[in-house]
Amino acid sequence: MRIALASSSGEEVDLHFGRASRFLVYEYTEGEPRFLESRTVDISETGKHQWMKALDAIRDCDVVIAVQAGLKGKIGIEDAGIKFVADEGPVEEVLDRWIRHTEFMKSL
Repeated sequence: MRIALASSSGEEVDLHFGRASRFLVYEYTEGEPRFLESRTVDISETGKHQWMKALDAIRDCDVVIAVQAGLKGKIGIEDAGIKFVADEGPVEEVLDRWIRHTEFMKSL
């Protein structure tokens, strides 16, 4: 499973999906997540409705985690077959929460 996290610094999940100029991409199957790469998105400071640029950057991912996403962005993410998760905080903590949740749901 590929997980994309919206991060301005590389240390925190701290960006709105449609304003995300960078995504950290991790691979997770079992055990520890493995960092794959950092992807940049050409987001304009003044532009609106740029969620499609962000979506294009993460189309090969299964999950995207960002602080939030607008209605059109959420629908676009869902239509692309990607799960949207709203969360924020240090990257390691956000990844750990997602993994614990995923593993718990598998155990039910």
